[in-house]
Amino acid sequence: MSGSLPRLYSFRRCPYAMRARLGLLFAELKVELREVVLKNKPAQMLAISPKGTVPVLELAEDDSSERLVIEESRQIVEWALRQNDPKGLLNIDLVSANTLIDQNDNEFKHWLDRYKYVDRHPELTQSEYRQQGEVFLQVLEQLLAKNKYLLGSNISIADIGIMPFVRQFAHVDQEVFYSLPYPNLQQWLRDWLEHPVFQHVMIKFQPWQEGHEIVVFP
Repeated sequence: MSGSLPRLYSFRRCPYAMRARLGLLFAELKVELREVVLKNKPAQMLAISPKGTVPVLELAEDDSSERLVIEESRQIVEWALRQNDPKGLLNIDLVSANTLIDQNDNEFKHWLDRYKYVDRHPELTQSEYRQQGEVFLQVLEQLLAKNKYLLGSNISIADIGIMPFVRQFAHVDQEVFYSLPYPNLQQWLRDWLEHPVFQHVMIKFQPWQEGHEIVVFP
C-alpha cells in the first residue's frame, strides 16, 4: 500500500464505479487509483476480491497489518461520507434514500441492462424494455417536479447513487431519451453532466500495470 492511501480499483465507464468515485470526491478523500481493463483484470484485484467486479476499495493496513476490502459501490460511498461529508450528502432521510437506490439497483438496473443489450435479451423489443425502465424514470420525474434534487434542495447520496444509471439509460438513445415527457429529469441529468465534480469523475486514466507510477485521485 502506498503510504496511507486507500487503493481503488475502478473502470471509468462502469456506473457502479462512477458512483464510488463521486462519493470519494464529495467526501474530499484521496485514493490511489488503479484503472482496470475488464477483459484483463489485474491479479492484485482478483486476489483481494475474487468476484472480479469494480469498484473495489482496499483500505490501508491497520495496527494488525490487516487490510479491509470494500467490494460494493454503495458501501464505498457510505464509508467515504462517514469519514467526511462537507456538502451534507447524508443529511437526509436515509431510509428514503436507500429505498430509492434499492429500486435503482434492482428493478431499474434489470430493465436498463435489457434495454442496452437488447440483442442478448430477445424476449421483448428494445422499446418495450425502455418502457419498463420508464416506470422508475417516472418516479424520479415526480420527485424532481418538487425539488432541484431527488430528496430536496441539495445534492444527496440518492443523487450520486442513481445518476450514473440514468446517464447510461439516456445514452442508449439520447434522441429518444430527450424526447420523453420527463423535463425535470432531463434537466437534472444535463446539470449533472455539466457538474465539475462529475466531469472530474470522468477524467481518463491509462490502465494500471505493475510498476506504473502511482495515480492519486482526485
